[in-house]
Amino acid sequence: MKTKNTKTRPQLTKDLKSEDFMEYYFLKEELKEFCRREGLKIGGSKNQLEERIIYYLDTGKSLDESVKDGNKTKNHKSVKDDNKTKNCNHKISNSDSQEITLDSILGENFRCSEDKREFFEREIGKGFKFKVKFQRWLKANPDKTYQDAINAYYELQNSNEKTKIDRQFQYNQYIRDFFEDNEGRSLDDAIKCWKYKKSLKGHNRYEDSDLKILKS
Repeated sequence: MKTKNTKTRPQLTKDLKSEDFMEYYFLKEELKEFCRREGLKIGGSKNQLEERIIYYLDTGKSLDESVKDGNKTKNHKSVKDDNKTKNCNHKISNSDSQEITLDSILGENFRCSEDKREFFEREIGKGFKFKVKFQRWLKANPDKTYQDAINAYYELQNSNEKTKIDRQFQYNQYIRDFFEDNEGRSLDDAIKCWKYKKSLKGHNRYEDSDLKILKS
């Protein structure tokens, strides 16, 4: 069985890289505390909190405020500017004065900035969101184009693979799997193994190797 990386879970601070944040399990209360500390909104589901934090770690900005500012800017455009934008043949300028097109390369260290959000919203629709799974794909495929990214977005949305358990429900799944393999063990043992597991990098599924924490 493949051994899980035993690197200690990092502290959730504004200096944490989003790539590292996505590799570890954090309780919803920890996410809310981070948002509260950094002046971000604390409402919503755990997935929404994670999306908010990833955007903040990448850009240093509030996702909610960026969207609001973007909408405000759009509402103040003149009809002439709006028509000019429509004739840009699916192009949009980013902060580096480079135009994003369907053929543009994603590039290394992809960041979910507002100009990229606007591009995807225009190509995919207002329902577009930088969900965690899509962000992982973007960061893992720097040589792909924005057209490839759009295709991947739809594939992820419409995937027929078995739905993965959402992070806030991973605890329940872990405890069930623990007892399936360890009949007679106590709940305290299961919880101790779970706490050990979620402190490690990677997935949070139960493995036999988790039992070693009970021997320490």
